[in-house]
Amino acid sequence: MQKIKDAADAFLANRRVAVTGVSRTPGDHGSNVVYKRLRERGYEVFAVNPNADEVEGDPAYDDLSSIPGGVEAVVVGTRPEAAEETVRECAELGIEHVWMHRGPGAGSVSPAAAEYGRRHGITVIEGGCPCMFGRTADAGHKAMRFVFTLTGNVPREVERPAQPAA
Repeated sequence: MQKIKDAADAFLANRRVAVTGVSRTPGDHGSNVVYKRLRERGYEVFAVNPNADEVEGDPAYDDLSSIPGGVEAVVVGTRPEAAEETVRECAELGIEHVWMHRGPGAGSVSPAAAEYGRRHGITVIEGGCPCMFGRTADAGHKAMRFVFTLTGNVPREVERPAQPAA
């Protein structure tokens, strides 16, 4: 196990990040907030939405494999039922960092997807939001981090992935 802060730091050290579930309707949807914050903080961020050509003024991609040059990390912001497909694609593409977004509700966390990811060498953060940590954080997200850690929606620790077979 590793502390959530260490897992968050490792995730946020990646500069090319995809965010799934970014809505084609600009607004304060969870994925859109994460997407915009990462973009504002200097990340090269890519929106994944197979039902849109553009989101938040930027191109949208059908899936992770269609992003030119690939990505190093993925924020899952879709329904939990779609998370496993995303994590499988991450494994196929060699992406080693996945964050399943979760605020006050169920969010995008899928235990089955997280277990699949860990078995395939992926560090999976099950809950919380990248905007709650490091240089992406603001006062509001820091307060949410405190509350959601108490409620269990932000994990205190993150399970390390399985080591690939030699």
